[in-house]
Amino acid sequence: MTGFIDPTKEIFARFRDMDRPGPIHMLNLVKFRAKAAYPDGREATGAEAYRAYARESGPVFRRLGGRQIWIGKPELMLIGPQDSEQWDVAFIAEYPDTRAFVEMLRDPVYREAVKHRQAAVEDSRLLRLQPGEAGAEFGETS
Repeated sequence: MTGFIDPTKEIFARFRDMDRPGPIHMLNLVKFRAKAAYPDGREATGAEAYRAYARESGPVFRRLGGRQIWIGKPELMLIGPQDSEQWDVAFIAEYPDTRAFVEMLRDPVYREAVKHRQAAVEDSRLLRLQPGEAGAEFGETS
């Protein structure tokens, strides 16, 4: 099975077209490779390569107004596929707007850092979310 690592051009175009005002949240679900897959053959675990990605891309993320608002380590898939959808880390990143996310992906420093993410990640999901206010009951939003 080939994992999902990068967005397709078509989906990225749809993302850019959703240019509503206000912040966006990006839910990240990431599964690391046991051994990073660097084209030059360098040795690292997937987790080590992902840390290199975070270290190098973090300054660009923060400069554009990004911040991590939640992170957790998945422990058990209570509802969902038991054999496939297994994740090493889950987190939500916030961007001030669509433009900031697009600008990050186009930044030369980020584009260099992304080689670590591509080497590190076996599979991932990236879900764009519109932030809302939590309601008093489960699933209730304002």
